[in-house]
Amino acid sequence: MPLFHSLEIIHQTRQRVRLRYREQVAFDKHSLKRLLELKAGVNRVELGRVNRTIRIVFDPQVHQVPDILTLLREIRSDTFAALDTAAHLQSSEQVHSVLKGLVAFALTPLLPPPLRAAFTLMACSAALLQGGRHLLKGKMTSEAMEATAIAISVGRRDYTAAHVTNLLISLAEYIGHRIDRQSDELLLSLVQPEAEEVWIHRNGEDILVNATQVTKGTIVIAQAGETVAVDGTVMEGQASINEVSLTGEALPVAKARGDRVISGTIVEEGRVHVYAEQVGQERVSFRIARYVENSLQSKSQAQLNAIRLADRLVPFSIGLASASYVLSRNLAKVAAVLQADYSCALKLATPVAFKSSMYRAGAHQVLVKSASALESLAQAEVFIFDKTGTLTSGDLEVLHTVSLDSRWSSEEVLNLAASIEEHYFHPIAQAVVKAAQQNSSSRKHFHHSEVEFIVAHGVMAYVDGKKVVIGSRHFLEDDEGIRFPDSTTGIQCHYGESITPLYIGYDGKLLGIICLKDELRPESPRLMANLRALGVQYMVLLTGDRREKALEIASELGFDECHYELHPEQKATIVQSYKDRGLRCAFVGDGINDAPALSLADVGIAMQKGADIARISADIALLHDDILLVSDIRALAASTLRRVTTNYRLTIGLNSAIMLLAAMGRISPMATAVLHNGTTIGILLNAALGGRNAMQSPRNSIKAPSTGEPYEEASETFPA
Repeated sequence: MPLFHSLEIIHQTRQRVRLRYREQVAFDKHSLKRLLELKAGVNRVELGRVNRTIRIVFDPQVHQVPDILTLLREIRSDTFAALDTAAHLQSSEQVHSVLKGLVAFALTPLLPPPLRAAFTLMACSAALLQGGRHLLKGKMTSEAMEATAIAISVGRRDYTAAHVTNLLISLAEYIGHRIDRQSDELLLSLVQPEAEEVWIHRNGEDILVNATQVTKGTIVIAQAGETVAVDGTVMEGQASINEVSLTGEALPVAKARGDRVISGTIVEEGRVHVYAEQVGQERVSFRIARYVENSLQSKSQAQLNAIRLADRLVPFSIGLASASYVLSRNLAKVAAVLQADYSCALKLATPVAFKSSMYRAGAHQVLVKSASALESLAQAEVFIFDKTGTLTSGDLEVLHTVSLDSRWSSEEVLNLAASIEEHYFHPIAQAVVKAAQQNSSSRKHFHHSEVEFIVAHGVMAYVDGKKVVIGSRHFLEDDEGIRFPDSTTGIQCHYGESITPLYIGYDGKLLGIICLKDELRPESPRLMANLRALGVQYMVLLTGDRREKALEIASELGFDECHYELHPEQKATIVQSYKDRGLRCAFVGDGINDAPALSLADVGIAMQKGADIARISADIALLHDDILLVSDIRALAASTLRRVTTNYRLTIGLNSAIMLLAAMGRISPMATAVLHNGTTIGILLNAALGGRNAMQSPRNSIKAPSTGEPYEEASETFPA
């Protein structure tokens, strides 16, 4: 039976083809990739896990597209299954060791007695040689102790014990490495394949270029079956995009002009032109890959402690074995004691626990940069929040428009700003355009020159030959020399302390002010309740708002301390003040000016809509705009640390008991090997599989406080 039920060409060029398939039976995609890439003329194969696509790059001098289709149609499900099984068996030396151990264990009793010793030494040669090398280098390791135990058993002609020890060592090693490798593979599954070539729209033409040539501002084309190559905003077209790799949502999302798209997501239907805002190393897909790479290499303090503890306990094992021999002169007891050690479970279980948790975090749209970040989050005593974009939604809404020129109505001021801002995809610009569109009866478009974007300041264009500037007070007053009348301060106070003012200058004068407001997230009270229930002792609010508004929010959400009217550079100073007291701090922020505080905190958490530098500076980045992910990841971190601690205690307690029983002669070397290696396997499985539902428990079990019910009156004092 053919492996594929149907093959549909989505896109093709002279040297590559992308197809959508329907399979007859389930198959391992890594094995299919290996099988196809062994074919002459096939250069590269990419398989889409989500939308069942295959992208094949081939040598056009060897194959044409029909040849590739023939190659795929000739693959039979039964043949592929056999190849798949063989590939998995051949890929692991540990599997061979286990099989050889089983065969040797079964054959030894059938051999003539004179041959049993030689056969046992040959069957256990790998373990004996490895342990011998360690002994020759003067290292008394777990491998050296296991080799000594096997040698003693052979010397005593207890061949069954020697074979059982060798078999269980191989089995425990195989399971340990398999669990560790699967943890790595789970993390790597978060990484999306990179496109080598990208279609762009330039000067009215569609051009195929190398992906490295794409820069900010390039119009990138994304069409059915392709992976979005950049982070940006849709300028033209419509498409149905599968974002399951980022949001976990299996259903595709409709995208049209003004919508944001993320690299690594897949276009299922349609075609869009995307204005590239983040390219190269700034893209979400690249940051995920880098985070995963760091995650695979990093070690937490708990991991380092486990390695040091395992090494320190080796002399204890040797001392106990020596004491047992001195007191009893019984080599069987010595062999039994040496069977049990602490190294395997201690050294393997801790990294497996952290890697499996980092994968679970990634699957729930939280990127954890390193194991130490997860550990620091679990230990954080103080949570410090920057208000804007974290506890508030970051979705601005126009509250009011004020005209400062009697010749202009407030509607005309808003329409002027919207006409220019519609070319800019900043949240403030989008809020202004949305407000103008909602007031359709007075909607008017002002024709203008090409818009110039001034980074971190605003925008500028010409209308009827007169210069229009829109942005912050600093931009208009200091850079453009526009005078601000005293009435502007009164206007801001009238509309509230927490508004965000956007200033419009026209022909060298201040024309008007657009007042925008950012609402508190409805989930924020639940977040605070979750964190309290998860053991967070102290929570601090940082904001640039004036005193009255800041204290109102702090009291409503139950903060312990509030710092208001802050300048951006003061945030890092406040974080440092808590660290100087010996407190471990977590900082949650999203803005460019949050980067120093995110870096300085023991663990920094960046929001999904945050500035790029904030996400780069953070130890943990949210990929979904959900503030409750902060408490979710805290719950996962705490669960991981508890699991590591439990595994410590189980490893030391159980193996100590096994060694003492062995030293007393209560259990044989074979029983010791079974108990020790069985314990190790159980602890590794607990490390890998424990805490699977940790990220859901806070949402399901904790009730949010009612609005206006603070835990404690918010403090106005700055930390000493």
